[in-house]
Amino acid sequence: MNAPLHTATPVPGRWFDGHSSKARHVMVSLRPTPQGPSLVLHPLSQAGAEPVVFACKQVGWPEAWNERKPQPRVVVDLRDHGSVEIDAVAEWRAALAAAGDRPGIAQRMQTRWPMLLGVTAAAVIGLTLFYRYGTPWAATQLTRFVPLSWETSVAENVLKQMDDGTLKPSKLPPERQAQLKARFDTLVQQAPAMRHRYPDYRPPLTLEFRAGMGANAFALPGGKIVMTDGIVKAASDKGLPDDALVGVLAHEIGHVVHRHTTRMVVEQGVLNMGLGLALGDVSGIVSTGASVMTGLAYSRSHEREADCYAIALMRHTALPTAPMGQLLLAIARDEEDEEGKGSDKDKKAPDGNNPADAAHAPTPQSAASAPDAARKRKLGKEAESHPVWSLLSSHPETVKRATELEQGHAPHCAKS
Repeated sequence: MNAPLHTATPVPGRWFDGHSSKARHVMVSLRPTPQGPSLVLHPLSQAGAEPVVFACKQVGWPEAWNERKPQPRVVVDLRDHGSVEIDAVAEWRAALAAAGDRPGIAQRMQTRWPMLLGVTAAAVIGLTLFYRYGTPWAATQLTRFVPLSWETSVAENVLKQMDDGTLKPSKLPPERQAQLKARFDTLVQQAPAMRHRYPDYRPPLTLEFRAGMGANAFALPGGKIVMTDGIVKAASDKGLPDDALVGVLAHEIGHVVHRHTTRMVVEQGVLNMGLGLALGDVSGIVSTGASVMTGLAYSRSHEREADCYAIALMRHTALPTAPMGQLLLAIARDEEDEEGKGSDKDKKAPDGNNPADAAHAPTPQSAASAPDAARKRKLGKEAESHPVWSLLSSHPETVKRATELEQGHAPHCAKS
């Protein structure tokens, strides 16, 4: 025969079995089992009645919230069999311990501050590492399985939406477009088989022109690159050769080859899924904010990667990168000057002699906001060295990047 299991000292309780509103007085005991403590009810109203046994998984075990201030009464949930109320809380907890019950991490977090702080710190570190390293690594691997047809479909839909909204048809003369397309096609044909993450990825590269977005150029997944009239005009106004525009196109080709746009989409999905598993119901709010942060921070490495590709491609085709760097700096300075003009306009104060000036004098609120543009200019200058801004900026270190492009070399490109 097996030796009888040790039974902890029974404690008195009241059993509400769900069939009657009247409580049944019972003695409650706990027995240790390999699956956890089992609960046994010994009815006191019926002499010789068989005890009622509940396995560990059949019981909704009450949790302790404060070891120093225990609750005045314990209620044990018996699911379909009602509940048991126990007033002898200290005896109940001693019986649980004697039956081999050990509180889980969740309960220990509820009753012990060091445990709560430790688990919270571990969770923050884990999420940070997942955000910083796990997400981009997983996205890079998963992107290998994204078909080119999906990228092409997405690019066509995105460009159509932009054409219906921000973008307008290009006003560049057809011969000028043909000239730039010829330079682009030559650049594509001369591009060597450089080492990158996706050696078998060879999308058809095409160039299109649009207006309505200032001086800009961008790459869509699947190989479509868009250049605006504004950037062509900016290069012309600064007296820069077409090599500046070719360098910009080489940079955008780098975005395509490294599949940056697709990786960004996959990164957002991986991050949202990971946060959903880790944070449950609150992941919707947190993941939205984290997605924005991811989009800003990760594009920093993408810009550097595209710069390295452009430097290597321009060097291979014996083209200078200095004009590209000069164009990048010129556009940044033009944007800064525009902000400065807005600031100077806001700063003009009435002299008080003209009634019209007095009528248009700024209110205290508008006067307080007048230096905002100047403050933004200052922030723009300080952004190059400020670590927080550098982390969050979508196009960080503009001056540094432009200088590296002018020199045709960047330290982080040494191993690319």
